Amino acid sequence: MSWTEEKVAKLKELWGKGNTASQIAEIIGGISRNAVIGKAHRLNLSAKIKTRTATSNENFENSVDEKNVKIKRSRRSKFKSLIIEKDFEPENPKQLEELDENSCKWPIGHPDEKSFYFCGRSSLKDFSYCKLHLLYAYQPKGKKEDVSEKEEVPEFIEKKIQSA
Repeated sequence: MSWTEEKVAKLKELWGKGNTASQIAEIIGGISRNAVIGKAHRLNLSAKIKTRTATSNENFENSVDEKNVKIKRSRRSKFKSLIIEKDFEPENPKQLEELDENSCKWPIGHPDEKSFYFCGRSSLKDFSYCKLHLLYAYQPKGKKEDVSEKEEVPEFIEKKIQSA
């Protein structure tokens, strides 16, 4: 199959309107979807077809960035809400046999030591750990990179975390 001037012009027109490669192949006739994609690539037509929802590539990229920011904020806010609490319930040391589904299963010490035990505080719903140990176990993405986030943790909470 050879591309004529008419077919190339029709391809450019339909591609610019946002038709898919399959639709273009069907309209032009006698060519495959892959032929349309290959020719569009060789003609350096834009890789992202403008859709009805995204009127330009800039708007599309901005909306993706905004969604990512919202996801990060909500994830961080979940962890911040745990840090804000001033009072953690006291540790309730338990041996392995004493643990139930509502106990924090954070190990304290080394299993070979005689003084080894589990935290035993009340665990949060759908988690194996209490609020304090949940902060250790589940670090939000990018935590290491965000130096400013660490500065927002009040000093009294830092002391509590270190002493627990």
